[in-house]
Amino acid sequence: MSEDPIRAAANAAFRFVVSVGGEGQAAFTECTLPAVELDVEPVKEGGLNTFVHQLPAQRKPAKLSLMNGVGKSSLLDWFMESMSGTPTRKNLTVSLLNAEKEAVMIWQIDDAFPTRWVGPQLQSSANTIAIQTLELACGEVTVSYE
Repeated sequence: MSEDPIRAAANAAFRFVVSVGGEGQAAFTECTLPAVELDVEPVKEGGLNTFVHQLPAQRKPAKLSLMNGVGKSSLLDWFMESMSGTPTRKNLTVSLLNAEKEAVMIWQIDDAFPTRWVGPQLQSSANTIAIQTLELACGEVTVSYE
């Protein structure tokens, strides 16, 4: 029985690396990549009632969310510095890895800065790790395949 070619080409979503300013960061349990989409400007044409023209406009704002276990982190320090003044913008790279730990898809996010930090939910009856979330506003987002 031969292997399904689509399944063979698929990559596990849990193999990823996040670099901020060229430096690898702490292990993340989750990374929600930004949705890259365009606004659409509807233009109605007089006498044409069967459809509305849709013209591309500016790109919508994009956000990236990173979740990791609570601990000392340069990302949290970056957020705290940003809250006390003008945010420092940094370039980020998110790389999806295959089973051989080679990058197969790379998201380059330019001029990102922290906009929101969410602390963990603490419950004495829960048996889970404390997870914090950091949201970042994204500048230009480019995607490449290796």
